[in-house]
Amino acid sequence: MKKILPHFLLWSCLILTTTSAVYGAQTFTLILDWFPNVDHLPIYVARHQGYFSQEGLEIRIISPSETADALKLAATGNVDIAVSYEPQTIIAAARGLEIVAFGRLIEHPLTTLLFMKNSGIKIPKDLEGKKIGYTVPGLMDVLLAAFAKVNNIDQYTAVNVGFSIVQSLTAKKVDAVMGPFKTYETVEMAHRGYEVGYFELEKWGIPDYDELIFVTSIKTMRKNHAVLMAFKNSIDRAIAYTRKNPQIALQYYFEEVPEADRKTETDAFKLTLPYYAHHQNLDPQRWQHFADFAITYGLIQKAVDVKKILWTADPADKF
Repeated sequence: MKKILPHFLLWSCLILTTTSAVYGAQTFTLILDWFPNVDHLPIYVARHQGYFSQEGLEIRIISPSETADALKLAATGNVDIAVSYEPQTIIAAARGLEIVAFGRLIEHPLTTLLFMKNSGIKIPKDLEGKKIGYTVPGLMDVLLAAFAKVNNIDQYTAVNVGFSIVQSLTAKKVDAVMGPFKTYETVEMAHRGYEVGYFELEKWGIPDYDELIFVTSIKTMRKNHAVLMAFKNSIDRAIAYTRKNPQIALQYYFEEVPEADRKTETDAFKLTLPYYAHHQNLDPQRWQHFADFAITYGLIQKAVDVKKILWTADPADKF
């Protein structure tokens, strides 16, 4: 696992003025949902190719110190943009957090419930009575609860493993983990010589959703919606470039993230490429379907009208 940005470095980045002009560009801070990996490759391609600078933007990319940091920091305005998850955003909105989703990076679920292949787990019901880890508090533990309810798992013990997915499974601290991506941690485990199995959430009762999205605060949206539109345009260009030139795009990523594990990231990229968003438009019907599922199965206690948290038109009309 890659080195996580320490607390002092994260906050030293945050105290920088994010809207200051640097060589004529407007500087925005973007916080990732996780350590840098090929899920985020289009962001780095956009920076490397100069798509951001052509829009008058400088994007400062930072990593979270904790797995639940990103959305909270965006909602409070401590960063300008966060990479988050559709379910997490809906859960946060139900709890009163003022957040806006305005674009996307990965357009279908990658999240799995991962376990060792020799564990004897074949179907979800085999998780009965097991110790199950989760990665992102307030999201993956909630998704785990919904998964358990849908699949009639009556008893289990939930354990926050944070970033320590591989270590927790291989050391048998937990029997399974909710949160690993089928395109990344499966590859990482295979490269370490471990055989794994996993349940894809959308095949076991969880509705389809946008896995990785871009969120911001309502205040930032109101003040900088033109800048955020420019950011979305840059991401669209970067994804289109990546689809057309995958190997060159991967090389650009390695130049931007030199500490990356090239073997793991190369194999993960091959699996991730089909999931990059084909456009930046968020589908209100699909989002509402997930929000309705969320309240039915107890992910949230208050109904969410997703039109109030999605940027689907001119934000000046709504936010």
